[in-house]
Amino acid sequence: MSGRPVRMTRAIEFSASLRYRDPELGPEENARAFGPRARHHGHNYRLEVTVAGEPDPRTGMVMDLVELKEILHAEIMTRFDHKDLVEDTPYFEKRLPTPENLALVIRQVLLEALPPGLLARVRLQPSEDHWVEVSEEDPARDHWVGASADEAHS
Repeated sequence: MSGRPVRMTRAIEFSASLRYRDPELGPEENARAFGPRARHHGHNYRLEVTVAGEPDPRTGMVMDLVELKEILHAEIMTRFDHKDLVEDTPYFEKRLPTPENLALVIRQVLLEALPPGLLARVRLQPSEDHWVEVSEEDPARDHWVGASADEAHS
C-alpha cells in the first residue's frame, strides 16, 4: 500500500423545519433580531460526509460504503429527516438551529457512530448557494467543547 490516506464522501439529503427564536425575547424582538428566520420554515439539506484513511489491504476500501449508508440512515435520517429541529430533537433547546450549529451536532453524532479516526469532514448545504463545513483538520472542530450527542442539548 502507498501509506497515503484516501478520502471517500457519501451524500444524502433530508428535509427539516425550524425557526430561530431566543426564548428570552418576545415575538416582536425575535422578528427584529432574526427577520424571516424567526418564522417557521424548512430546508432541504444536502449533507456530505467524508471519511478518510488508508484503504484496507484486503478489501481496498477505507470503509464499506453500505455500512456508511446504514450509519447515515440510522444516525442522521432517523433523527432529522422530516423533523422540526427545535421541537422534535433535543439539540436546539439552548442554541439556535443555524446551519453552523446543525453541522456541529451532526459531526458529534457521527464521531460517536463511526469507527474512531475515520470522520474527516461534514459539509451541510441548506441551499444551493450556501454551505458550512466542519473538518477534522479545522480548529473550529473543537468549538463543540466535547459534549456527547446525548448531552448536546443540556
